[in-house]
Amino acid sequence: MKKYLPLLVIPLLSPIAAPAIDQEPLADSLTFHNPPAPLTPNAKYEDWPRFLGPNDDASSAEIPLAFPKTNTPPPIVWELQKGAGYAGPSVAGGKLFLFHRLDENEVLECRNPETGTLLWSHHNPVEYRDRYGFSPGPRAAPVIDKNRVYTLGVTGHLACHDTASGELIWSREINSEYHVPTYFFGTGPSPLVHQNKLILNVGGREPEDNGVCVIALDKLNGETLWETRDPWGASYASPIIASLHNRDRLLVFAGGESKPATGGLLCIDPDSGKVFDRFPWRADKYESVNASTPIVLPDNRVFISECYQLGGVLLEYDENARSSVVWEAPAFGMHWMTPLLVDGVIYGFSGRNEPDALLSCYDATTGTERWREDLSWRKVIDGRNFGWGFFRGSLLQTPELTIALGELGTLAIFELTPNGLEIPYQTDLFFARETWTLPVLYKGLLYVCQNTPDVISNAPPRLLCYSLRPSE
Repeated sequence: MKKYLPLLVIPLLSPIAAPAIDQEPLADSLTFHNPPAPLTPNAKYEDWPRFLGPNDDASSAEIPLAFPKTNTPPPIVWELQKGAGYAGPSVAGGKLFLFHRLDENEVLECRNPETGTLLWSHHNPVEYRDRYGFSPGPRAAPVIDKNRVYTLGVTGHLACHDTASGELIWSREINSEYHVPTYFFGTGPSPLVHQNKLILNVGGREPEDNGVCVIALDKLNGETLWETRDPWGASYASPIIASLHNRDRLLVFAGGESKPATGGLLCIDPDSGKVFDRFPWRADKYESVNASTPIVLPDNRVFISECYQLGGVLLEYDENARSSVVWEAPAFGMHWMTPLLVDGVIYGFSGRNEPDALLSCYDATTGTERWREDLSWRKVIDGRNFGWGFFRGSLLQTPELTIALGELGTLAIFELTPNGLEIPYQTDLFFARETWTLPVLYKGLLYVCQNTPDVISNAPPRLLCYSLRPSE
């Protein structure tokens, strides 16, 4: 394995003035640096319309991508000072949507993906303070569906906007309607668009019943189509659709705040809300969460994991959508990142906290651990000794390479194989804790969220756009 590289601080390039636009009532803080190289004739690209990308698995079909030949950051195109929150941007149809908190408002911004220019914005007042001192901003990324964009705020404010004009089409207050508690970190899972439905893991607590766990709304007008009652609450893992035995099944990895702690994977009919299968998988600890989105494997199999006690488990579903355990891996539990399935092998940053988070590799067929790497080290900056590493990082898969982002701001290319790891490229974009947001890839541009101030430079939280387009 290559040695880890020392911190390289790159000064910001001289900015080019961004186009002036009317930005009232919000002050814009965009810095445009340099235009990206044009797309190459053979470039293949696709939209990134929601949290985990077009395939709900942290993958993109984009090619080609080019990183610097030296271990320096990719060319920066533009950067924007952003507000509080962990929600990454979504990009589709030539529009980028950023959902964050500025002062006492949750703000949805529509921007030009290549220049960062603000096209429109919409704000909604919000009152939320995280009980553990984490960000008071939204957790769920915007969801783009044709000419509409959906947002779900940290207090359950659900809104649908027109992508072109920003007009509010409809909205609902989910938490108050369904008596949803604040849970540990507010509302977190992203909504899911499936056919004519907008599906949410709400985790309600209506007193007269077990509570409404999952709902489906008409995506055009917001009216309720069906409700699934289940005592399991809302987790921080986003629901997905899986094809099991050639039928669409809704997978919801549920589990909110409760005593005793309960939760697990629900397999639901997306047309009616009927529950086919309940597989309990939640640590027997009050302060635990289910936050890693399930991944779908061939042969009607699904992998889920949590990091507090049980670890990972691979399930197989029969034709009646009933699950059975194929294998369990107690040491292979993701905190919130979505692991990657590559050529029959699962890779992920497993572990609950910074010091014990390791990059692990497991055989998807047998559940055998192939290897694990401790990607942490010490770094001295300005005479101060810091613990550094990828820790609970993120992985983004493309046909040609795997992009890794560490939770302090380290960007790298990982060459992942069942036999080990090589790191041909690695650089530090910034030094900011809580870099927990999956990067976004769109038309050869990489969008990275810096969620807290830079420890060294004091640069405020930002959304940064880097070019991975080949220069020739």
